[in-house]
Amino acid sequence: MTLCAIHQPNFFPWLGYFDKIKRADVFVFMDDVDYPRSGSGGMGSWSNRVKLDIQGNAQWFGCPVDKKTGKGLIKDVRISRDANWREKALRTLEMNYKKSAYFDAAIAVIKPLLMNPTESLSDFNTHAIQVLATSLGVQTKFFWQSQLNTKTSSTDLLIEICKAVGAEAYLAGGGAAGYQEDEKFEAAGLKLVFQNYLPAPYGRDDVFIPGLSIIDYLMREGVSEL
Repeated sequence: MTLCAIHQPNFFPWLGYFDKIKRADVFVFMDDVDYPRSGSGGMGSWSNRVKLDIQGNAQWFGCPVDKKTGKGLIKDVRISRDANWREKALRTLEMNYKKSAYFDAAIAVIKPLLMNPTESLSDFNTHAIQVLATSLGVQTKFFWQSQLNTKTSSTDLLIEICKAVGAEAYLAGGGAAGYQEDEKFEAAGLKLVFQNYLPAPYGRDDVFIPGLSIIDYLMREGVSEL
């Protein structure tokens, strides 16, 4: 049974994102949908920011987005041409994680991903996710929604994507109930599987903050197989 997971390409996402990739046979980056924006006119979303341990608190860490392109599809969103954001981000990591147990090994992997010169937010995120997944020993096959010529939306889109990549089952996140129509999967001949990921503490218990970026995990646990 080929199991398919689908998710928007997030910015250095949390460990649960990579658990979903690991569990799936096929992972599809949902890049041909509207860029998710927070609030009225806000540009922040999991597509361009994530939380890290900054001075002992979970705080936002991310990249600036060109507002002119942020009103369209994820695949068309451009990273701001602010030349200094990458260097600033790297300094933030050094200031807050330099004393972490696996800083040197983690930064060796993360730095080239942060310094990726592409202006495409989707390309930046998907490249980082693929490299990190490989570093963590994950061997899932990746596809992009924009390559599949999809026509539908909502639950129908998830089903369409699964069928386009030859999957017999769809892996839904634990919070999926409520915004997808579960009965449609069975009607379409697809098995619905729930991830039900339960994050476990890692690193030192006295500094662990749940739900942070994969960067935090790498700094505290090193680059090893999930």
